[in-house]
Amino acid sequence: MSGTRGGLGRIVAMGIAVAVALLLIVTSEAQAGKYAVAQCGWYVGADASWADTTGGAKFRPSSYCTPPAGADPFDGVHLKSFTREGQETVSGTRFARWRWVAPPGTGITQVRGTWWHALHDGMEQRLGADPGNGGFEVFASANGTDLALREFVAGFATPKVAVEDRLLCAKAESKWCSIAAGSWSALRALTITVQDDAGPYAGIAGEIGAGGWRRGVQGTDFSGGDTAGAGIRFGETTMDGGRVDLTEYPCAKALIGSEWRATRMQPCPPTVSGHGSIDTRRFSDGVHGLRHCTTDFAGNVGCSPSWPIYIDNNPPAHPRNLTLAGGDAWRRVNNFDFSWVNPDQGAASPIWGAYWRITGPAGYDTGVKLAGGQEIAALPDRSLPRPGVFSLHLWLRDGAGNDAPGSALEIPLRFDDVPPGIAFEVGADAEAPEIRANVSDALSGPASGAIFYRRLNASEWSELQTKSQPGTGAGRLTLVARTPELAPGTYVFRADTVDAAGNTASTTLRADGTEMAIRRTPPPVAPQRAVPPKRALPPKTKTRLLARLHGAPGRGDALTVPFAATARLGGRLTRADGAGIAGRELRILAHAARGSLATIPGATVVTGERGGFELPLAAGPSRRITVSFAGDGGFEPASRPLLDLQVRSGISLSAKPRLLATGESVLLRGRVASRGAAIPRRGKLVAIHYLEAATKRWRPVLVTRSDHKGRFRARYRFRYVSGTAAIRLRATALAEERWPYAPGSSRPVTVRVQGR
Repeated sequence: MSGTRGGLGRIVAMGIAVAVALLLIVTSEAQAGKYAVAQCGWYVGADASWADTTGGAKFRPSSYCTPPAGADPFDGVHLKSFTREGQETVSGTRFARWRWVAPPGTGITQVRGTWWHALHDGMEQRLGADPGNGGFEVFASANGTDLALREFVAGFATPKVAVEDRLLCAKAESKWCSIAAGSWSALRALTITVQDDAGPYAGIAGEIGAGGWRRGVQGTDFSGGDTAGAGIRFGETTMDGGRVDLTEYPCAKALIGSEWRATRMQPCPPTVSGHGSIDTRRFSDGVHGLRHCTTDFAGNVGCSPSWPIYIDNNPPAHPRNLTLAGGDAWRRVNNFDFSWVNPDQGAASPIWGAYWRITGPAGYDTGVKLAGGQEIAALPDRSLPRPGVFSLHLWLRDGAGNDAPGSALEIPLRFDDVPPGIAFEVGADAEAPEIRANVSDALSGPASGAIFYRRLNASEWSELQTKSQPGTGAGRLTLVARTPELAPGTYVFRADTVDAAGNTASTTLRADGTEMAIRRTPPPVAPQRAVPPKRALPPKTKTRLLARLHGAPGRGDALTVPFAATARLGGRLTRADGAGIAGRELRILAHAARGSLATIPGATVVTGERGGFELPLAAGPSRRITVSFAGDGGFEPASRPLLDLQVRSGISLSAKPRLLATGESVLLRGRVASRGAAIPRRGKLVAIHYLEAATKRWRPVLVTRSDHKGRFRARYRFRYVSGTAAIRLRATALAEERWPYAPGSSRPVTVRVQGR
């Protein structure tokens, strides 16, 4: 018993030293992670190993730590080492021991528990720690019998690798201890405090981290590890600092006195992994920070880097300013180019693609198609399967794949490349007061027309004043003109028409397929009475009137000049033998082309000494000119057939950009001049041509219409250019019904296209 009391004194003194050491540890390492391990008590087993240095010949263990549920948790609980019955002695320094080892990377800073013992003839119970070199630093010992359950506590300023309870023959190796009486040592209710300063690591991957914009429910794969520590207790995934997933891993632990204590030295798994899902619809569109953190049993936290996650769950708004190049009126070219302005996406993903479909009569439907490309804002070169009225439906898709078909915009597509039908009415003859021609066009509908006539053997047609009257039924029109006063002979009639798409048709036939011709016969000659003879008058001198147009290359009776250019009319009045007739007045009349707003007054000129004359012609629209001499002073009248002065249309063109790559579009803009004329109601037809290098011919690219001020704009995409090409473009104002100018082209512009 004295040995036991001496041992207890050493324990008390050591306890004071340990308390001071613990204060220093807490003060100096308040941030260190620690956890408590409960052993052999509280229905908890023992995570300890037992060994016998005699090879099992002299000692034996006894372990009873978990009584039945409902029983006193400490009733009979113990961890003991016994000397074996039937043995006489054990050599000095030989021992049996229970050993608790801290996990790698950690250390034991305190041990507390209950001990008691029965010791004889030099046997001792020693409690000690292994500093890491295989040594044994004793912090408590007893060498007598003390069956009272006594508590002990020891703290370590430097964490220890392990703690042990030894039953030892405390004599020199050359001596021995008697074990005939039997000795034993016992422990229970241990609390081992483990210091764990190393934090765990964490990682996150999976579908949500695959890059790009994400939407909907996204899968996550997370992992962590704490191989040099207590193991992973919790895994937490956060988005912008808010928890989106929490996993508690299975750990060996028990709730003791409102505190979770480990029941194993390394209570939790050293490595973990798992799979979860995140509903990105809980977050606003834009960039968010995702990270995964793990917490070990000691409370240390390790986190992955914060990864940027791009979230967008809302479809874009409808496109702005959806425009069809050339407008949505009827057209005869089966090519449609669309452009629009993308809505502002703010923090959401950019526009990446446009869905479109074309629907039409008889159930026609292209189905939904995707035109891809970031910030796409144009859909060129669409075509229709046949003439008719169709509709384009267009909506947008963003970079995350969101789209809303309900936001689609619709624009009509009107295509008609079928000429209208036209035929004269059956039964018209020389006695009919009117000439009538019926026009039909089931698509764009007839727009206008005119009726002409000529003598059978003549080459020039004369236009009749023609009225347009609605026909019976939709898409029908009747052209009506008064039957002209005709001299005896045979006359052929022609009807021209144009529909709303610009398709033209012409005919000289009636509806029954016969030629539209009228024969005018001379009236019968009445019997004549005898008339007294009159005195014969002297015969008049025959005259010839010569007239030509000057100012540009061309025939004298037909001349074409540039827009806003002047011309001259000149000629001579002569006798039949070619001698000039001076001082005679000539009458000059000009008839402006159809569609002209200008009235051109008549003029008179007086021939010069040799019968010559000249008259400047002011700039203006195209016109037909007649020159006549009424005859006087013994000279017969004379006239000149119609002279045709054609004036080219004035038009400008610009291109932007002038340097672009294959696949990009050029914006073509310009204006049609309209001096003395009105822009057609549907706009002026304009064709864009390019110069084909091989043939030196201008080839058509596209046709568009201007607005009511003559301004036009169109886009053209260069899709098949390889290498580098310099392409010359020009705009041409086309011939058109009621447009008083001949076709005219702009100055060429050159764009350079580089192949990709």
